Amino acid sequence: MSLMSKLLTSTLIATIALSANADTPNSTPTNKELLKYIKRNIVKNPQVKVKGIKVIETKTHKALPGWNVLLTNMDLEYQGKDIKVPETIFVKDGLATGHLVNLKNGHDYREDIKPTVPASMYDDAHLLFGNKDAAHKILVFSDPMCPFCQEVVPGIMKAAKEHPDKIALYYYHLPLLRIHPVSGILTRVMHLAQQEGKKDVVEKMYSLKIDPRTTDMTKVLSKVKEHTGYSVSATKVDDNATKAAIKADEDAAAKLMVSGTPTIYIDGEWDKMRDGYKKLIK
Repeated sequence: MSLMSKLLTSTLIATIALSANADTPNSTPTNKELLKYIKRNIVKNPQVKVKGIKVIETKTHKALPGWNVLLTNMDLEYQGKDIKVPETIFVKDGLATGHLVNLKNGHDYREDIKPTVPASMYDDAHLLFGNKDAAHKILVFSDPMCPFCQEVVPGIMKAAKEHPDKIALYYYHLPLLRIHPVSGILTRVMHLAQQEGKKDVVEKMYSLKIDPRTTDMTKVLSKVKEHTGYSVSATKVDDNATKAAIKADEDAAAKLMVSGTPTIYIDGEWDKMRDGYKKLIK
């Protein structure tokens, strides 16, 4: 069971009544109402303390007329640690629910919607390949050990390198440590290599063969050097600034409600099918 499953319990149709102004029945609920909704319907683990909730963005969906979609981050405390957990809330006429499902095909509209990427995330530090004034901006959250990332991300990197005026690729690290702990070291190595202008190391990391469970720094750095030619000291990899950079990427993922990899955005909007870049280079 995932950490999120332990923290939260939501039901498919957990609709509750929120107080709504009679003149504006579809208005956004207050923060107090949202907190009450979360405590009663989402966070059922008594060990988890709900400290707050922030609405990141409000959206609509063409298939859901009349509904507002609140994209939020919940501020929770679990076992003494503060964590942010994304939550989607559909609101209409004083009602709220975490899921809206099409009964004909079983499609959950919750899976369609993510926040828009803020312009501040397209910074020079995260620009991996392509020109920053390219026609299109692609932003990726990825982990080099993720099999799905290995299938998709190298192709995006190649496209940005070959079409720098069409694609600017911004890369954010999201190591999935519970699945492959080695990513904790690898992503820090990748960050350092990119800082030094050795962007090819980031690309080569996607073909690295290594035990995903290993956390032996010496073995990992040796493998990296053998595969990519890049040499870096354990001291640099363990430096607080390096760790902080990865943490900042993880925080950025939380703000955009990203929970898995690869998560890809094209010109600010979520590319659910992960292949939208191909249309940009035809």
